[in-house]
Amino acid sequence: MRARIYQPAKTAMSSGTAKTHHWVLEFAPASPREVDPLMGWTSSDDMNSQVHLSFETLEAAEDYAAENGIDAIIMQPKKRKPNIRARGYGENFATDRRGAWTH
Repeated sequence: MRARIYQPAKTAMSSGTAKTHHWVLEFAPASPREVDPLMGWTSSDDMNSQVHLSFETLEAAEDYAAENGIDAIIMQPKKRKPNIRARGYGENFATDRRGAWTH
């Protein structure tokens, strides 16, 4: 069985980083999905594609994969550079502002 271990990225709809601090072990699909000719639903006979295991640390996920004989690929996350402004949000409304007032 092949699997990948990764740390999920933040959703596009949020600015926070909640639910991105854990590690996930997810199995690769063993068979392609098929379309049911009658209803048009997409289905698969692969039960492992429904399994998503969460771990607190990368080491815990690696240990689980090693104990159970799972060939796992580790995908390291790409960290964002923090956007820290010198005077903070209040700089937008400062009276000594040098740039043009746009809002």
